Amino acid sequence: MDEERYEIPASTARAIGAARAVGRPLVAVGTTVVRALEGAARAGQGEVRAGRGATALFLRPGDEFQVVTDLITNFHLPRSTLLMLVAAFAGRERILDAYRAAIEQGYRFYSYGDAMLITGRPTT
Repeated sequence: MDEERYEIPASTARAIGAARAVGRPLVAVGTTVVRALEGAARAGQGEVRAGRGATALFLRPGDEFQVVTDLITNFHLPRSTLLMLVAAFAGRERILDAYRAAIEQGYRFYSYGDAMLITGRPTT
């Protein structure tokens, strides 16, 4: 997994801390944001701190997410590291079911394809 550089502004770190303190959802838009926030939390002993950093975090099924509660992402290519991250977030079977439905509906994959919202919270 390639290393990615990121920068978290102080206002963003404060907003994340405030949201986490009251149990509000934290929606990441894209896998790069997931890696940045989760990598920053691991580097900050669970706290997302302002500043620049880099992460080579490779999230796999079974890994715990410390920050991100929901994810908006596109449909990634089979056998990719980003598909592994999505399966780690939502569960392998849940993602396989979503991909089957996407294929049946003719969704587009990869960078300019369709997107999905994956929520870690129960739906009502």
